[in-house]
Amino acid sequence: MLILREAIGGIAFGFLCGWITYRLLRSIDEYKIELLLTLALATGGYALAEALHVSAPIFMVTAGLMIANRGRYFGMSKNTRERLDVFWELIDEVLNSVLFILIGLEVAVIAITGQHVALGVLAAFAVLLGRLISVAIPSGLLALFLPKETGNIALLTWGGLRGGLSIAMALSLPPGQEKNIILPVTYCVVVFSILVQGLTFKPALKLLLRLP
Repeated sequence: MLILREAIGGIAFGFLCGWITYRLLRSIDEYKIELLLTLALATGGYALAEALHVSAPIFMVTAGLMIANRGRYFGMSKNTRERLDVFWELIDEVLNSVLFILIGLEVAVIAITGQHVALGVLAAFAVLLGRLISVAIPSGLLALFLPKETGNIALLTWGGLRGGLSIAMALSLPPGQEKNIILPVTYCVVVFSILVQGLTFKPALKLLLRLP
């Protein structure tokens, strides 16, 4: 029941709010109002989803897909799309900056021990294994109908970087013994992802492009 309420409820509510916003976008041609509509959907919709006890992140993904696809191409003019892109790119940069500042401040108070580092290394390989499975299964199914691309599974697995979102989720956990373990381990996974996967992705790409 919890899965149905949170996941299915988030999808249904996101689709409903996204469709209503799309219809409103179609009815007007004023970029300022359309921009405010998308802002209201993101902020007010998120708060309303939490009040209804459905998954707010799933709501945002569903509503965002609705606006970014149907709403963008059938409910907005070219001028609105351009201004909307500039606005949300700025919001993205500002929020990312704030998030990484908070991450930096949190590092100063986190006690990372050798056990945390060992768990972090194991967790990094576990995350890569999970990524491999989640990529290989749909890629294998697609290969039945589409030409197979050399190295796509390896690239999609190695290119699955972890960053601010992972740490933000760990920071949002309630205080307790579990958080004292999960948070430093998450930091280790993110550091591995950025320094090892991120810095070696380009050489890995060049190597796979040389393969027949």
